[in-house]
Amino acid sequence: MAPKIREGDAVVALSGKWISWAHTAMAYAAFIGALLTGLSLHYHKIVENEYYGYPQEWFPSVSATIGDRYPERAVFQFFIAMTSGPRLLLVFLWYILTARPNSSLPKIVAGVGIFRTLSCGGWTYVTSTDDHGWHDIFMISYLVATLPWTLGCLALSPNNLKAVKYRKILAGSFFGTLVPLIYYFIQHKVHKVPGAYTIYAFYEWALILFDVGFDAVTALDFDGFELIIRDVKGSSRGKTQQVADAVLQQKKDKPNGSVFGTDILWTEAVDAVADVYNGFVFWSMLTSLGLTVWYFPLWHMGISGYEVIVMCTVSPFLLINKSIRTLVIQNVRSVHLLSLSGLLAFLAKTPELRLFSVGFGVSMSCLAWSATWYAERSQQSRLESRVLAWSIGLAASSVSKFTFWTNNPIWPIMHAENGGWNKVGLLLAALAILRSTRTVTDNRGGIDLADRPKTSPLLASLGMAGLLFGMHSLLSDSSTMILWVWEGFPVRGPIAANGVLTIAAMGVGILGGTLFQGSVSSWTNLLLASTGAFIVTSYHNWLGYLGALLLAVSLMALATPLVTSAVRHGPVTFGLGFFIYNVLVLAHVWVVAYAFVPGGPLLREHTDWVMTAMILFLGAGVYASPRSETHNKRNPRSGKNIPSRSASHYIYVLLVIQLIALATSYLRFPTNDYVPYHKDDKVITAGIWTIHFSLDNDMWSSERRMRDLIKELEIDVMGLLESDLQRIIMGNRDTTQYLAEDLGMYVDYGPGPDKHTWGSALLSKFPIVNSTHHLLPSPVGELAPAIHATLDAYGEMVDVVVFHSGQEEDLEDRRLQSEYLAKLMKESPRPMILLSYLVLKPNEGNYNTYVGEKSGMKDIDPSDWDRWCEYILYKGIRRSGYARVSRSTITDTELQVGKFIVGQPESSNEQISEDAVPQGLRFPSLFRGPGVRDHKYHVFDEPRYFV
Repeated sequence: MAPKIREGDAVVALSGKWISWAHTAMAYAAFIGALLTGLSLHYHKIVENEYYGYPQEWFPSVSATIGDRYPERAVFQFFIAMTSGPRLLLVFLWYILTARPNSSLPKIVAGVGIFRTLSCGGWTYVTSTDDHGWHDIFMISYLVATLPWTLGCLALSPNNLKAVKYRKILAGSFFGTLVPLIYYFIQHKVHKVPGAYTIYAFYEWALILFDVGFDAVTALDFDGFELIIRDVKGSSRGKTQQVADAVLQQKKDKPNGSVFGTDILWTEAVDAVADVYNGFVFWSMLTSLGLTVWYFPLWHMGISGYEVIVMCTVSPFLLINKSIRTLVIQNVRSVHLLSLSGLLAFLAKTPELRLFSVGFGVSMSCLAWSATWYAERSQQSRLESRVLAWSIGLAASSVSKFTFWTNNPIWPIMHAENGGWNKVGLLLAALAILRSTRTVTDNRGGIDLADRPKTSPLLASLGMAGLLFGMHSLLSDSSTMILWVWEGFPVRGPIAANGVLTIAAMGVGILGGTLFQGSVSSWTNLLLASTGAFIVTSYHNWLGYLGALLLAVSLMALATPLVTSAVRHGPVTFGLGFFIYNVLVLAHVWVVAYAFVPGGPLLREHTDWVMTAMILFLGAGVYASPRSETHNKRNPRSGKNIPSRSASHYIYVLLVIQLIALATSYLRFPTNDYVPYHKDDKVITAGIWTIHFSLDNDMWSSERRMRDLIKELEIDVMGLLESDLQRIIMGNRDTTQYLAEDLGMYVDYGPGPDKHTWGSALLSKFPIVNSTHHLLPSPVGELAPAIHATLDAYGEMVDVVVFHSGQEEDLEDRRLQSEYLAKLMKESPRPMILLSYLVLKPNEGNYNTYVGEKSGMKDIDPSDWDRWCEYILYKGIRRSGYARVSRSTITDTELQVGKFIVGQPESSNEQISEDAVPQGLRFPSLFRGPGVRDHKYHVFDEPRYFV
């Protein structure tokens, strides 16, 4: 007779480590099995990519191996299915191991683990052939979830030194591998380097090994589990010490000791989200102010008077008056709500009303934030949390612009028709204000200054001004400093999709300012900022961008100490700081707008002076800030401080923002597989358009309307002028990013904002083999930018030049520019197309330098006498058609388009009817007669065609 099983006996005893080993074995079998199957059956097919095959490429990528080929796909899917059971058990056991009372982090990590498992199943069983969109969604979700899973497992690791050691090695190897992985992917995708994809493939396989290996380490922790399930070591009862416990025990008396505590209080988490969103709204409104002001001098071609609205930011001067200060602090919620007029501005029908609404909103927002900081002066933790939310708000604003192609979706130049999310943003802003201002600040206490002298408020104000200016001018858009270091093709530096690195650097700076509050307000950090500013100003490509990242880290780290210092020096500091910030903003404009403003020549092309002033002002702020050893003393009667652990909630919000940026970067990375509209006819449709800084006649952002017209005209090569928007007054935008990605075109952004031009850019369906940026002679007037690019058009090299000449009144400038460009065009041995803005009449003056023997160029239509600004010239290629299309209300200049046939010689100026033109060489009939959306063929009322 079988013995009776007593309570507590194990019917079947299985060590928990075998769950980990089963998961590891099945996962590796899936990938290695598919690899061996593919190598043996389809070697030459799976090593081939869109550019090269064997022998240039000789090892397959993961995606090529586990893709759609049979039987590799079946092998992979079979073993992944076998992996799912152990995988879910692994997540469950990890939760049992790490769960403790009143701790939410284990639940979050377990949820992430389950989500990661499901998303793995998504991209495994929904291939790119089945549904490319959903495959990418599942894949991005899996990659994004890897970061919180890895960090969460590290934070929750039991105090098992061997397991912690292996986790750190494998996690570090995983994230370290991403750098060369991305580098070689760019070498393959952008530069088309033979063999680069093979090296990329090795790093991709390394990621798989490290990823699976990281989870395999759980075998060392699960050794204490037995399944029926009985915990023989008490690991699941919270008796074992975690790594986080050891760290917190050592730092329990330090203000940063609990920043990464594992407890999450959901009320505080919601407060953190609300505070950060308020910071996002502040930066959204501040960055829209210059943009709405800019509309008026743009249309007046000089100072309009509306520029005075920029001084609305000095409203914190009102806090000097004690009565007003008390009133504002006691009613700070109402002041914040009043500031939402800046978000309501999109409802205003006229540009003037929109500007006044934004100006009032910014004024109230600056007042509310300054009052909030000052009110928290006696409660260091609360003050630091407010500054942290404000700083993360800038990162959130930058990420929103990164996601929406450099436009902020709640700006007053946006509405539903051009991609705005104004109503959603307004609703969330109102809810965030109601949440974050629901408690009354207890400011009965004060900061004890008895042990140290107080420096002049002017120094703290200078620091505040330098901080505001640096954050606004350089970090409010992730691509600003990328365009500073851009030098054309071949690509030797970062591209717009690499803006995630700028955002990551901002995050590192915010994190550093939180963890090392005493160290960041040091001369060492200022030296790092100075070094970064010098490098990004003096160098280009990747070296210059490294300086940009260093500057981003240092600037964001200085936010907390400099704002805290401003609070210590009294409310006058904020008003004076915003005033000096405005002076820097004007100087930042004067360096490029020198031809239109009083005293402009003094600052002509002196961005270096402005950058130096910013660093010196930051230095003044560092000098005025307290040293690390002199932390504020709390008054025990001042009320309960928010514990330092609350900072962890803001860091989690920052982490989510970083993950959004990472996913956006993946989605925005260029595919570089673009195809011209009429490739069978070997035709190039080229256009030139002065886009008036992407603000239409009614102050709406005009990218989408431009996109529609360019697409409908089937333009393969597009020259854009007045396209440099990477300044505070233009919103730190870049229209070319949206156009290039939506239309599927290569893009040369042209001379960057550090070159002090109004901008020229080139979009092309054809690969840009090489491009050079030129600044033509401009001894008196505005600088004249040009791009000289060589395109691979149907296997033949064709040169394209995009050029904007100087102003009409600067005669000598324009003469020198015509000679410079004529020489450049004459020396080119290849067929060439000039897309230009020349400011002259046909057959007069400098026209004969641009057209004729000096340049070797011909006019696309010598009989078109009604031109002044835009001209299309060509040589060594057959011109087949020419059209002029009305602008509607997008800009102040028409769009000119020419058609050219590659591989055929120049022809005569004899015109022919459209009936004699092959269908693939014709212009769209959509724009005949009344046209569409107020775009139509005008001047001739139809296109012209040539023999």
